[in-house]
Amino acid sequence: MPRPRLHDDALRTRLLEVTSEALSTGGEPAVTVRAVAASAGTSASAVYALFGSREDLLAAVSAEGFRRFAAHLASVPHTDDPADDLRALGVAYRRSALADPHFYRAMFDRAVRPGDDAPPAVRQPTFLVLRDAVARVLRTAPEQAEPFAIGLWGLVHGLVSLELAGLLPGEEADRAARYDAAAGAVGRALLAG
Repeated sequence: MPRPRLHDDALRTRLLEVTSEALSTGGEPAVTVRAVAASAGTSASAVYALFGSREDLLAAVSAEGFRRFAAHLASVPHTDDPADDLRALGVAYRRSALADPHFYRAMFDRAVRPGDDAPPAVRQPTFLVLRDAVARVLRTAPEQAEPFAIGLWGLVHGLVSLELAGLLPGEEADRAARYDAAAGAVGRALLAG
């Protein structure tokens, strides 16, 4: 008879949530096993049992952030209109950041890598989706589209970061309209260059 599980997926998810919040608000020094365990209402031994170490916990936060981000991007349908698909990816990027701001900050602002064996950001599946969408718009090889994709990534990242920092005024609809207008206008200029 197998041993009963002491720690379940719900606790694992809660620990990732708590850690992402501590990391995004206080940086890596704010992430201690004891503090995370206390915030999650569990023991330090549970953290070690589920993740192995503090460093593995931090890598798991980043990996979870990229997993959630990838799910948002994967929800964008692949249609016959590459420009619409690219715009939809930009909307999904923003939606992901607003849905999981602590994970977003852990992934990008704090730059916690998802593990030593993880590829660099421009080889992550989440970036490759963007690069390939840009290649479809430009009707070029994916490798040739990479500089344009990096420019678009910088654009949407900057817009989302401004919004998460509270620097874009207005209600949600106003901020969404600003995002769409800026991403559309500057994005077209980047792709035309």
